[in-house]
Amino acid sequence: MHTDRHELFSQLWEQYRSVTPSAERVHQLLAERESRPIVNDHIALRTFNLDPVGLDALAEPFLALGYQPGGEYHFEAKKLYARHYEHPDQDAPKVFISELLVEKFPDPIQAIIRNLVSEVDPERVRRSEFPYSGRPWQVSHETYRMLSEVSEYAAWLAAWGYRANHFTVSINHLNSIRSVVEMNQLLKDHGFTVNDSGGEVKGSPEELLEQSSTMADRVPVTFTDREAVIPSCFYEFARRYPKADGQLYTGFVAASADKIFESTHERRS
Repeated sequence: MHTDRHELFSQLWEQYRSVTPSAERVHQLLAERESRPIVNDHIALRTFNLDPVGLDALAEPFLALGYQPGGEYHFEAKKLYARHYEHPDQDAPKVFISELLVEKFPDPIQAIIRNLVSEVDPERVRRSEFPYSGRPWQVSHETYRMLSEVSEYAAWLAAWGYRANHFTVSINHLNSIRSVVEMNQLLKDHGFTVNDSGGEVKGSPEELLEQSSTMADRVPVTFTDREAVIPSCFYEFARRYPKADGQLYTGFVAASADKIFESTHERRS
C-alpha cells in the first residue's frame, strides 16, 4: 500500500506526463511565472461499471489514504455515473472518478467491453497502484474504432486503461493569473488549443466553479493489429469561488464536467 498520498500522486503524474507532453510544457510555463509551486486541484479517472474494475474498486487506494466520498454526478447523454472524493487536508487534490454504464449500450458493444474486462486479474485491481496500472487488456485498433463510434469515453478507456485522464491547475493558488479567461489567453498565446465545447470557460461564479482545459495531446498507441496516433490526456484549469460560509466550493458542476470530457475527442478539421 502507498504510505502517503504524495507518492501515489507522484506516480500518477509521472505516468500522465509521459503521454501528455503539453502538460509538461504548460506546467513549466506556469512554474517560470510563479513564486510558489503549482497546486493540483484534482485528477480524474475513468472506468467501466463492471466487476472487478468498477468505480468503488478504483476509489479504494484513495479511501485507504483518508479520502472520503463527496458529490455524485449523472451524465445521461454520455451514459456515465461519477463521484468525487476529498481528503480532510484541504491541500490534497480532489479525485473525480467516473464509470461507464455498460448496460445502457447495445448488446454488441456490451459484449466487446465485457470481453475486455474479463481479461483483468482481480488481484491486480486490489493493488494500490491500480489507478496508474495502464491498460490491463489486449485491444485492437478495429475495436477502438468501433467503440469510438458509440462512446468516445469507452474507446479512450479501452486504449489507455488506468491512468489520470487529466490533472488540474488550481487558479486560486496562482499569483500571476487570476481568472480562467486569463489562463486561456496565456495558453493560446503559446500555441495550445483550448477546448471550446460549450465555450472556452465552463461554469460561472454563480455555480462557484469555472473550468477550462487544453485539448488532449495525440500520441502513438500500440494496438494488437497496428499502431495509431490517438488522443491521450489533457490539462485542466479550475477556479473555485467561496460558498456562503466563506469556504471554497469543493464540488463539481455536472454540465461543465460534461464538456470537459470532450477534451479527449478527436479534433474534427
